[in-house]
Amino acid sequence: MAIENYFLPQSLEEAVGLLAEYGPSLLVMAGGTIAMPLINDGISLPKQVMGLRRAGLGYVNRTNGTMSIGTATTLTQLLDLEVVPMLQEAARHTAGWSIRNLGTVGGNIFAPPPAGDVAVALLALSASVKLVSASGERVIPLEEFYTGFMTTDLQSDELLAEVQVPVPLGRTVYLKYGRKQSNTPAVVTVAALIGWNGGEVETARLALNAVGPHPFRAKRAEAALVSSSLDADAIAASAAAAAEECEPFNDSIASEWYRRKMVGVYVSRALTQLAREEE
Repeated sequence: MAIENYFLPQSLEEAVGLLAEYGPSLLVMAGGTIAMPLINDGISLPKQVMGLRRAGLGYVNRTNGTMSIGTATTLTQLLDLEVVPMLQEAARHTAGWSIRNLGTVGGNIFAPPPAGDVAVALLALSASVKLVSASGERVIPLEEFYTGFMTTDLQSDELLAEVQVPVPLGRTVYLKYGRKQSNTPAVVTVAALIGWNGGEVETARLALNAVGPHPFRAKRAEAALVSSSLDADAIAASAAAAAEECEPFNDSIASEWYRRKMVGVYVSRALTQLAREEE
């Protein structure tokens, strides 16, 4: 089945207007690094396609301590975002240069595990997403956006237009473990943000990817860190909690058992790195 129409809107308003007109039958994409392989392999057969490259969504702005990132912003653009080092690190660990030049922040949010290397960093940074339709807009936390494997809270008439990221206050770490040093699917990815107060952990954000139906915050592991000095016992308790609350899977990259084992290992490594930086 051939694509009948390809739309290239020149603004966000035009894009949501097309979405209102065509509804769920309209495939929305930006870089196409997820959608095009499915189309080429005959897995996805859309009649109507809309590209967002010219809709004015490829921006990064800072206002009052918040980074506003248009969802058509490429992963390569994130490499210049020095004010949020975790996003730079996440972009470096996502595929190779050719994919980073095309792939977008918005597309990465929809990537199924073990992909989604930027989305897990956004979760640790307490990011929110702006969803826009012809009738209005709403902003929700990214963690509430995910509802299950390949399912989200995005309504059929809504477009994911922007990601809002608070500039982090505290120390961050990002670790991705794969079978190769670079350009590799993850066995597990860990992103963490720790806020300190008087030598104790005041806030903890710990996000995992490739070990569940979507990137998620390991909240029991976070709770094990709050009010601790990030000592060995707290790190061990958090790593054990993360290994228990993840939902790993078997695929060609790794087994469910191995993924769960590596969650504990890499959460421990990430937190140990943060503890040493605070000394």
